[in-house]
Order: sequence, then structure tokens, then C-alpha cells
Amino acid sequence: MRIEVQSAPFDLAALLNGFGAGAGAVVTFSGIVRDDTGQMVALELEHYPGMTEKALTEIAVRARHRWNLLDVAVIHRHGRLSVGEPIMCVATAARHRAEAFAAAEYLMDYLKSRAPFWKREIGPDGAGAWVEAKGSDEDALSRWD
Repeated sequence: MRIEVQSAPFDLAALLNGFGAGAGAVVTFSGIVRDDTGQMVALELEHYPGMTEKALTEIAVRARHRWNLLDVAVIHRHGRLSVGEPIMCVATAARHRAEAFAAAEYLMDYLKSRAPFWKREIGPDGAGAWVEAKGSDEDALSRWD
């Protein structure tokens, strides 16, 4: 299992080198900073080191046990990221694709709502607005109860 919180870009090909040995399925998801407003130039993420890694590890451990995964990786970036930059990735490895896909979706839903990051959308003038939690993200978690 690999959990990393970093400011540097990640190399998905390097992550997958040797990942999930013995698996029948490997699923990856990469999140990209997007602009839904037409006014955002960057997203700034803050976190509390130690607390964030612990929370991500707990989420990954729950996924690993729930689907009997052979391997899990979560890489999440922090700092200032421009629109279009990769912000995070999830990889799951299981004996069968259904488990690998379900676990990846579970991880994405939980990371979106429970990973302790504080996000601020930065506009072209440099001003920023904090991103509030969305009800739709909380609704997505209900399918995993």
C-alpha cells in the first residue's frame, strides 16, 4: 500500500511499475483540476501534515479489507495547482475487475468528502474563495453504507 501527500507532480507510469503483482485487474483514476466557473486559474490546497496521511491511510485500509485488494495506492497533491494539472490518483489491484472498480470508486467518494484538505479557488486577480462541502459528495457516500 502506498499513500503519499506531496506538492510535486506524480508519474502514473512509475506508480504502476510493479503495482498489483498477481492481480487480475488494476484500475487507476486520475483527478484533474477543473474550472467549473470559467473564472478559476488555480486551486490551492492546504493540509495538516500527519493528520492527512493518517486519514488517507485509514480510508485505503478500509477499501483494502472490504474488497480484499492486493494493492492500493493513493497520491494526493497539495499547494497551488493550475487548472488542468493532475491533483490526485488512485490505483487499486484485485483478482477481479468488479472489486478493483468498486474499490476505486469507494476511494474516490471517501477522498472527496473525508480527506482533510482545505481548498481555495484562485481567480485571475489572485483573490480566492474557499470551497465548501457539497451535498452531492455526501450523497455519494451513502451507497457505501
